[in-house]
Amino acid sequence: MRFACAVEYDGAGFSGWQRQAHARSVQGAVEQALSFVADHSVQVSCAGRTDAGVHATWQVVHFDTEARRSERSWLLGANANLPGDVRLLQLQPVDDRFHARFSAQTRSYRYVILNRAVQSALLRHRVAWEHRLLDEADMQQGARYLVGEHDFSSFRAVACQAKSPVRTVHRLEVGRRGDLVYLDVEANAFLHHMVRNIAGVLMTVGRGDRQADWVDEVLQHRDRARGGVTAPASGLYLVGVSYPPRHGLAASGVVPAYG
Repeated sequence: MRFACAVEYDGAGFSGWQRQAHARSVQGAVEQALSFVADHSVQVSCAGRTDAGVHATWQVVHFDTEARRSERSWLLGANANLPGDVRLLQLQPVDDRFHARFSAQTRSYRYVILNRAVQSALLRHRVAWEHRLLDEADMQQGARYLVGEHDFSSFRAVACQAKSPVRTVHRLEVGRRGDLVYLDVEANAFLHHMVRNIAGVLMTVGRGDRQADWVDEVLQHRDRARGGVTAPASGLYLVGVSYPPRHGLAASGVVPAYG
């Protein structure tokens, strides 16, 4: 049988999603918990690998198993064997054609920036921090250049292994609630560090260091060296993955909102 799961995790204590031999990973924790319930080795595939320090409220994975357990038993058993910073939120059977990564139509991320003079003692691992005042209207003006299908070479990590830098951004919105600035972005797929690099460029505009049309200049250069600073991982959340309706999977979980 094949199952799909929604996973929530606090990425602060992990080296990233991907399993590693000598570092703590979310994948390793999930596989260990599911293997205990299945009483055999279980491997999972995810919708999108996240970096060290990046969080998720709705990561989607799938796994195959020969074990016969109820959905409730899988969910309760796995969560009983997971560390406190990882939880399975939902589990359901899917057909063999479903693949967490290749069946996905879009991914959604939220980037959270605390914009005030003093850092937060409570949210230091859950938000990025910028002490200079950000103009969210200017950031939104810059964001409009990135919506649509583009070559995002200027926004990919140097070590990115994707074969093509072309991605389609369906939505990129910037908003403020008090001291918190939120960037919400949805695309068909993302390059390595793409959201964090977008956030870094838009924060440069928001601080007034560059005009909004500089975002288009960065995009057109197709050169990571022109792309500015990569924003911290602490503010980034994977919040949704959408699939064709036939799979019957929810598209998103709780979107983080602080303050």
